[in-house]
Amino acid sequence: MGKTVGYARVSSREQNLDRQLIALRKYVPEDMIVADKASGKDFNRAGYQSLKVGIGKLARGDTLYIKSLDRFSRNKDEAKKELQYFSGIGVRVKILDIPSTMAEVAAGQEWVLDMINNILIEVLASIAENERATILARQAEGIAAMPVDGESGKKISKKTGRCIGRPPIQFPEYFEFYYRKWKDKEITATSAMKSLGLKTNSFYKLAHRYEAEHGIAP
Repeated sequence: MGKTVGYARVSSREQNLDRQLIALRKYVPEDMIVADKASGKDFNRAGYQSLKVGIGKLARGDTLYIKSLDRFSRNKDEAKKELQYFSGIGVRVKILDIPSTMAEVAAGQEWVLDMINNILIEVLASIAENERATILARQAEGIAAMPVDGESGKKISKKTGRCIGRPPIQFPEYFEFYYRKWKDKEITATSAMKSLGLKTNSFYKLAHRYEAEHGIAP
């Protein structure tokens, strides 16, 4: 018979663990509950790491209880990897807010446990993929709705009032001088770039902008 351990987490020292602890005590002795007050962005947390190394390390046949998936991690991809880790070493993870993970498994029916873990892992993978797609779509919609700066042509953030993206390249000192010498074929483009300290893309981008601003045919 393996040991039963609970895991609780809040993001900061000011937040309260009580709600999670009350829920976990129904399944886990209080002295077997590990808690962290740390961000859920990754798994570099002292309490959580004690479940994987040292005297408190979970082993085959053990069970880990968690109140909800976001207490485990807010990063679904990382959560998936950790669940795969526990599945691989024979540790069952039960998430109180996901009823399918709480089902009892009869002796000799361990394959059911593997099936439940695999389904959970795949569901998390789908959630992560959908969340990424949703975030990207919202970002694209937000950018499309932003006003455009007439001078630079860049989108303006409604929140900050500033142009988003990299600031436009500025004309270096003596650009016009070297540009004219290059256009008059007195020097090569490479020589002009070297004198101005510009990379190829930047030089030609500024050259096109200069020509557009001064009505010069390319």
